[in-house]
Amino acid sequence: MRDVHGILLLDKPLGLSSAAAVARIKYLFGARKAGHTGALDPLASGMLPICLGEATKFGALLLEADKSYRVSVRLGERTASADLESPVIERRALPDWSVADLERALAEFPRDYLQVPPMHSAIKQGGRPLYEYARAGEIRERAARRARLHALELLAWEPPEVSFDVRCTKGVYIRVLAEDLAERLGSLGHVVRLRRLAVAPFLEEAACSLDALERLAPDERRGLLKPIDAALAGWRRFDLPAADVLAFRRGQAVAVEPGDHGADPVRVYTAGAGFLGLAALQPEGRLRPLRLIASN
Repeated sequence: MRDVHGILLLDKPLGLSSAAAVARIKYLFGARKAGHTGALDPLASGMLPICLGEATKFGALLLEADKSYRVSVRLGERTASADLESPVIERRALPDWSVADLERALAEFPRDYLQVPPMHSAIKQGGRPLYEYARAGEIRERAARRARLHALELLAWEPPEVSFDVRCTKGVYIRVLAEDLAERLGSLGHVVRLRRLAVAPFLEEAACSLDALERLAPDERRGLLKPIDAALAGWRRFDLPAADVLAFRRGQAVAVEPGDHGADPVRVYTAGAGFLGLAALQPEGRLRPLRLIASN
């Protein structure tokens, strides 16, 4: 094992858990440390950013990022898990909907609404994930959470399946969205295919499959890693004078020109050393370190 730093955009295959995908990437790169930035269920495929080494310090920022999915929902059927993990437990005959009917349903679906997390989820109650209670046949009370949908776009209506793209904020449960959409149509529904297309800011990026990674030489694999600060491209940049770098790297706040710096953290760089980490610019003229990468 060795120190490997950067972000890999993995195209996670069906049938593999996110934890297993991380373990496979650690092995392929010989990395000491790795972590994903928002799990994909084994029944879902698509983009799974995996942070290696020092990049893991910033992985939580990708957890907060917007995400895009392609989803297919089978209408007229309900399962306990709202996907293919469990068998159909209820069926309902479908009306003769047209493509226009489905387009209208997606257009009129609220973009800001409250979702009740599914029982088949990793949210913990009493120290146990909800899915353990669900598998034991128990139903627990769950507090509703706000879900924000930026866009819903119909791709196809081939009864009984409707396919659409969704772009949303973090924490949106696509399985719940499928059930809620079906309910607004006066029907039932469950997810039959789910693929994550993108994680901001990697909206136009291509992810690499495990099969392709395994065929590459070690140097070629490392060439696919994005730099540690790739996930912070949308954040303001601050260039720190070389004279202040040592104190800053020791976790000390350093004096900067006072001004209206705003409340958001900044990504900090210095000539010759590149990216140093994240810091808060304080109105009184102080740059306070928040999260630093280890110095070489």
